Amino acid sequence: MDKQSTKETMITREEGRCIGNHQDEWNITIQESNSDSHEISENESQWLKSLEKSRGYPTIGSSQKPKIYMVPKMHREIESNVRCYEPLVVALGPFHHGKSKLQPMEKYKEMMAIEFADQESTEPKSAGVLSRLLTNSVSIDELYKKVKNIVPNVRECYALDLIKDYSNEEFAQMMFLDGCFILQYILCLVTGNYKQLQMKSHDIVFIHRDLFLLENQLPFEVLHVLMSCRFKKDEGMRMIKTFISSAHAKPPRNHGLIQSIKDFFLDFFGKHEGEGAYLIKEENPAHLLEILRTQLIDPNVFSEGGCYLRGEWCSYRSAMELKKAGIYFRRGKSRRLSDIEFNSFHCSALLTLPPITIDDSTKSELLNLVAYEACPDTPDDFGITSYLCFMDSLIDHAEDVKELRSKGILLNFLGSDQEVADLFNEIATDLVPNPHAFVGVKDKIENHYNNKGKIWIAEWKNTHFNNPWTIFAFIAAIFVIGLEVTGTGLSGIQTYFAVHPKGS
Repeated sequence: MDKQSTKETMITREEGRCIGNHQDEWNITIQESNSDSHEISENESQWLKSLEKSRGYPTIGSSQKPKIYMVPKMHREIESNVRCYEPLVVALGPFHHGKSKLQPMEKYKEMMAIEFADQESTEPKSAGVLSRLLTNSVSIDELYKKVKNIVPNVRECYALDLIKDYSNEEFAQMMFLDGCFILQYILCLVTGNYKQLQMKSHDIVFIHRDLFLLENQLPFEVLHVLMSCRFKKDEGMRMIKTFISSAHAKPPRNHGLIQSIKDFFLDFFGKHEGEGAYLIKEENPAHLLEILRTQLIDPNVFSEGGCYLRGEWCSYRSAMELKKAGIYFRRGKSRRLSDIEFNSFHCSALLTLPPITIDDSTKSELLNLVAYEACPDTPDDFGITSYLCFMDSLIDHAEDVKELRSKGILLNFLGSDQEVADLFNEIATDLVPNPHAFVGVKDKIENHYNNKGKIWIAEWKNTHFNNPWTIFAFIAAIFVIGLEVTGTGLSGIQTYFAVHPKGS
């Protein structure tokens, strides 16, 4: 063979017949040679040099400044979820500004801007969460001027093609009215001044929902400037944190005797979980939705372990299946969705999950948090997405919801248990979790589930001790057997001494 010929792979097919077996035989012959016939052209050389110049460029999704994004297209393509991204009563920012169905709330914005500048409007009521807020007296002219001064920076938070039709004056007025509306709404709720809003109760609820839509976010810089004028020190930020925390407050615990005993032993022997002090970044966040997410997720729990190649495969399925395997559920003390723990106790185990309230706004809130995590310049821990995928693995049917609900983990204000199961199954469709999320918990569950001895003991307990009557019958049977053994023993002793009297 000529040494200058190119490297070739020759494949020949020889059809043969073996005794008792038909097969095709493939003979693969690799012929190699040193060839210089395919040299790099000048154009290709220049192209390779251009690749070298791109070394060190920002990675995909990096950005110098947080942006207010629209919901990614892949999320909007799911028809059943589209309504969850649309505001019901109020437009905040430019994305939905001017829509006819949202016009009635525009008049409220003007009224609430005036009230926000009025010092007397901050008087707390007995129903309020906060005590008196320390405020400054400021004119509405001064407030507007502060917002107008930051308009050039705020415009950079939006894509140019989305706000190009707004002049600086129009944009400043929109930011001012929307910012005052948000802060006055929050102020009235945390201080108990509900009547001052002069709204129907359902509008108050819908506004709360609309505040946490991805496309309804206002750059936090606007809120920061208004708060720095209106409130003393850090009172404004304390108000916002209180508003978000109160909306996700932990429900009262069951203080029954049996539950109290369980909690005592689990707290004493198990790992102590704090009351879930929420994590808030010291620097200004991008918007309110980011603050909400920061309170719900601790990204430090996703720092190591896991593998993209392994994926989400697991041998276990639902909550009921885990229960049959001897894994029981407990409501955690923290409401951070990232606080999930697994503890083994010899033949059984305990999976601790944070409590979550399921109501009419839950789907919208969770979907918008997931959409936010999918945006380019957001943290890449995918904490909310990973939590939803984990819960989806536990929930298949209404029976799974019932089990978690009975432990106080799922607080169902939505409707039937099947509706809650459908909600988690629908939300988690096509979501890809962080491979580092809950990897330790998943491995422990998998190890427990694959331990045949533990599974056998759990199945035996479930079969023979699945209700208090069987337990009572077992104890009674043991007691009767004990009496029989004792009686037999005593009879034997009496017989012995009758046959062998003392002194004989």
